[in-house]
Amino acid sequence: MASRVDYIAPWWTYWLHNFPHVNLRLQPVDSTFNPQDGNYQQALMFLAVIAAVGLALNLIFISIYLLCICCCKRTDDEEIKRPHSCCVMWTVVTAGLICCAAVGVGFYGNSETNDGVYQLTYSIYNANHTLAEVDSLVSGTTSDMEVDLKQHIARLEEIFAQRMEFIQTLKFMQQMADAIVSQLSGLPTWHHLNLNMAGVADNINHYEYYRWLSYLLLLIIDLLICLMTFLGLAKRSRWLLTIMIFSGVLTLILSWGSLGLDTSAAVGISDFCVAPDKFIMNMTQNKINSDVVHYYLYCSHSISNPFQKILSSFQRSLTAMDRQIQGMMYIAVPVFPMAKDLLGIQLLLNKSESNLHQLTAMLDCRGLHKDYLDALIGVCYDGVEGLLYLSLFSILAAVAFCAMICAISCACNHLVIRDRDYDDIDEQDPFNPQARRIAAHNPTRSQVHSFYSFNSSLGSQTSLHPSANTNPSQTATTAPAPEYMNNTVLFGGNPRYENVPLIGRNSPPPSYSPSMRATYLAVSEEPTRIYGNICPA
Repeated sequence: MASRVDYIAPWWTYWLHNFPHVNLRLQPVDSTFNPQDGNYQQALMFLAVIAAVGLALNLIFISIYLLCICCCKRTDDEEIKRPHSCCVMWTVVTAGLICCAAVGVGFYGNSETNDGVYQLTYSIYNANHTLAEVDSLVSGTTSDMEVDLKQHIARLEEIFAQRMEFIQTLKFMQQMADAIVSQLSGLPTWHHLNLNMAGVADNINHYEYYRWLSYLLLLIIDLLICLMTFLGLAKRSRWLLTIMIFSGVLTLILSWGSLGLDTSAAVGISDFCVAPDKFIMNMTQNKINSDVVHYYLYCSHSISNPFQKILSSFQRSLTAMDRQIQGMMYIAVPVFPMAKDLLGIQLLLNKSESNLHQLTAMLDCRGLHKDYLDALIGVCYDGVEGLLYLSLFSILAAVAFCAMICAISCACNHLVIRDRDYDDIDEQDPFNPQARRIAAHNPTRSQVHSFYSFNSSLGSQTSLHPSANTNPSQTATTAPAPEYMNNTVLFGGNPRYENVPLIGRNSPPPSYSPSMRATYLAVSEEPTRIYGNICPA
């Protein structure tokens, strides 16, 4: 037989039970589980208030940090930029790893809590089925004795009207039937106690489904925010990083809120798990006999079954009735062939005896006590453990997103400074990154040949090479602008003595004045002669 020592509260329930309980007025409160007490409710609310204070301090810290970033100017020294960018990068990577670890812990805690609640509701359904079956057997046996047996006896009295010994036997059987009905009335009828255990289990399942789904969505959102943050940093997208900042703040609020709820629930359930028997005894003291509750809660060999006396009397009455009906069937059936109701009474007694055996098994403490232990193990082991893991997830997520928000803010500020530095470049400079972006969107500006290609070099040198009858100085001033000069108009409108195709090299070309052009022609005369012989124009 099961014993009370089968359940031992886990150590973390004692640790949470010894956690200081104070109400909102900072007055100590008894840690005994009593959800109807106003002071005890305030003690649990105080834990949620602590989480709210932590959220407020966290938001204040982030606000001050963002103000410092926006108001304080950072130096542009390159030796400071690189360590700062590296620090931001490693901060985001570390925060992302912490966030991923928090999500893993959260998935495990959510699964454990769900398993604990499932085991609780499953045990409640089993106990409710047992009690409902007891009620059905009691009501069925009572109906058989009050209605069916009475009808059989009434018909037999008409048949045996001339035989007084048979009439006396039938009256004795009626007295036994009335005694059985009176004995069965001593058994508890659970449906009259307003213990809607199935309704309680349904409500628990309903709330647990939405709790599990909410945490699942929160975990997925946390993971998506981490991934989108990495994507925004990789692409240096300011708008994506800005969205992630606001999403991180929202997730931070949800993390602190879940921390307060999980901590309050864990402490309250731990208070119940330390002394569950005491709470159940107090809850049922005015509804169910205390001996019955004590028998099912503890279920030990030293405690006798409170229904054993009733069941024994039921058994003796059925035995006496069966003995009488067997004698009547042996004597009366040969004389009164129409007395078929005797067989009906025999079948009814057999059914009642079967009901008696089922009642004896169901009213035994082992079945309901096992359901009770399973419910306690589900709540106090898996349930509280899962809530503790969810609390750890909330703490890790709050730390990770706080660091991530600060790092993303620094990254956005760095991108703003970089764009501002780009805007300070001369707009007439064709090597301005902004000009390169414009050229990328304008195909007509990007269709230029490489300066160092063989054909373009010949074309450039041919256009620069003077004729034999022309003065080099006149050539430098009166010759029409070659193609590479005309291309410079695309970038500023003014011809400049430089070769535009060097833009693809990401380095500025030299500017050629008329004197430099003449020097260039003189130096390049020999290569031009060689190329001209190889590939004449």
